[in-house]
Amino acid sequence: MEFLLLGFFTSLSLILAIGAQNIFVIEQGLKKQYIFTVCFICSISDCFLIFVGIFLFYYFNQYFTSTIELIFNILLLLFLIYFIYSKIKLVGKKINFSQNYKETSLVNIIFKTLGFTYLNPHVYSDTVFILGNFSKNYLLKEKIIFGIGASVASFLFFFLIGYLSNFFSKYAQNRKIWK
Repeated sequence: MEFLLLGFFTSLSLILAIGAQNIFVIEQGLKKQYIFTVCFICSISDCFLIFVGIFLFYYFNQYFTSTIELIFNILLLLFLIYFIYSKIKLVGKKINFSQNYKETSLVNIIFKTLGFTYLNPHVYSDTVFILGNFSKNYLLKEKIIFGIGASVASFLFFFLIGYLSNFFSKYAQNRKIWK
């Protein structure tokens, strides 16, 4: 139970940072488009990457991990700089609340979700490197329990932000709320 809770709260503390993937999930909730599919793909992907990280550190304990981690952290930094820059460019622009979003196809949403997940270095740094490294000294059974706890946190978080943004979308039409 200790490793389950440790995995849950460690993963939750990492995933709470709002990044590109989380914003995409929130955006889909606000648009009320394929929320379950987006949340499910993000959650399953996190679960997969969490266990890749756990077993990667289990089998290759210290081989090349510092170099790979450095490469992913540099990619993460570049991605975040680009993401922040693109959001800063939007600061002075008005939000159009009357805009009706056209329905995007399910295939398009699946590819976008996979892109926001697997092309986001932040996902790898959190799931593979931080959680994998965190659990590297655990026994195999403890690693699996830790991974289950981390995966449960991911499922809970993605579905929570997806459906909460869907619920609160009716309040998002208010300019005061956005300010």
